[in-house]
Amino acid sequence: MTDTDTVVVLTALNLEYQAVRRHLVDVERHRHSAGTRFEVGTIEGTGARIALALTGVGNPTSAVLAERAFREFEPAAVLFVGVAGALWESPDLGDVVVASRVYAYHSTTGADSGLKARPRAWETAHDLYQLAQELARNDAWRKRLPDDAGAPNITFGPIAAGEMVQYSKRSVEAEWIRQHYNDAMAIEMEGAGVSQAGHLNAAPVAIVRGLSDRAGADKTAESDRELQPRAAANAAAFAVHLAAALLEERKDPEMAQRRTGANAAESSTSVSNWSSGNVGIQAGSVTESTVWLHTPPAAGLVDRLSALAEIRNLLDVARRQGTVDEDTYQAARVELDCAESGLRDIDESGSKQALLSLKRLRGLLADATELSAKLAVVIDAVSARS
Repeated sequence: MTDTDTVVVLTALNLEYQAVRRHLVDVERHRHSAGTRFEVGTIEGTGARIALALTGVGNPTSAVLAERAFREFEPAAVLFVGVAGALWESPDLGDVVVASRVYAYHSTTGADSGLKARPRAWETAHDLYQLAQELARNDAWRKRLPDDAGAPNITFGPIAAGEMVQYSKRSVEAEWIRQHYNDAMAIEMEGAGVSQAGHLNAAPVAIVRGLSDRAGADKTAESDRELQPRAAANAAAFAVHLAAALLEERKDPEMAQRRTGANAAESSTSVSNWSSGNVGIQAGSVTESTVWLHTPPAAGLVDRLSALAEIRNLLDVARRQGTVDEDTYQAARVELDCAESGLRDIDESGSKQALLSLKRLRGLLADATELSAKLAVVIDAVSARS
């Protein structure tokens, strides 16, 4: 199911889920084949749609359900919305933090001298982050706040995500975060898993958190009952406003024209040609062109499968050279297998499956120049046959 007019919102707790759900109308249930329940509704007063699901607590489950959401909806973006603990005295409780990047602070290795940090971090997609900053500069989003919300502010900065609830500012774990992730503004338990899923799907993710405590001994069940609903409501208000603005921008004809123009300009500066004989390239302006001298992949199934085999070999080389990390490598292999399976399927749906897998693969390997250029040619060939 491909729906770029939908934003997926995930939450860990029911109170966070309900905070988002209050903004939706005309809600319908959607069941994933593995049993995951989504509610798909329209943001009140707009035409923007949100697919909402509950992940439960923790990075592993959040990563799995985020992956399901990407595959099920192919959304414009995935937002993880909820509460978090503040790591410093500022910002204030009730304020909202939008992650500039997410740290997996439990990424470590053990040694005789103690734990050694092996930091992993995922940056928030530039376009989505810029839009969030733009929206935070005006007060329109506050119209979505509950009447008793007060005056929360939007703050931007890193968020640390691990596998424990932090109740102490003097523990070994608290000191670990201060030493290795000193710029983190908030701490939570799901952002790293969702961000990793976004990275592997080459899809935009934003983490939006309302601050409900100071991640110390003052965090109690009683204080959570009072402060978590307010923090969740504030985060939900901004996240829903962000989702609506993102989808509205995608429908804006002027914005679409600018994107089309940018894509056309990109196409004119990167020309790939498959040929077994002489090659001629004619264009008004050609820079950094790549010419592959091979049999045209569109000539038949064997040629396209041969091209995939060559990409596999290049992928293995990139892994050995360190150009592609292990997680990306494994995800790329899965997409290659899906693409090959689709090409072997004579049904039209097989070609569509192959094309979709190849596009996801190109997103995964965007930083590997040679692989990305090769994939662009194969995608053109498969598109021509679809």
